[in-house]
Amino acid sequence: MGKGYRQGRLGEEIKKIIGELLLREIKDPRLSGLVSISAVEVTSDGSYATVYVTVLGSSSDEEKAQKEKEDVIAAFKSAKGLIKREIGRSVKLRHVPDLIFKMDTSLEYGRHISKIISSLGIENYREEEPDEEDE
Repeated sequence: MGKGYRQGRLGEEIKKIIGELLLREIKDPRLSGLVSISAVEVTSDGSYATVYVTVLGSSSDEEKAQKEKEDVIAAFKSAKGLIKREIGRSVKLRHVPDLIFKMDTSLEYGRHISKIISSLGIENYREEEPDEEDE
């Protein structure tokens, strides 16, 4: 059990609780799209938990997509009290961590890198090994 084991378990438990709340209790119209919690990182002292939110299938218009993301973060911030209360009920903690909601941009970054690589025009290169025959 190395350093950060407890924070990792707590982060996974918070992620599970928020996911269940998204399915059952949080009825905010700003969360109508495909919204997912990709990760939760808890500080070493357990006072803060950063919740990374992913919005899939957002519109292709950059301004509209940015507005949707801002609305999703605002919806999570308005539901923070409900989420913290449910975390306090489900997990036996002396102090429920304060929640910080951030957009997870790793999928967009991955798409951007893929575009750059494909624009280089490099064919898929696979080194073929010569067949070795048994003597």
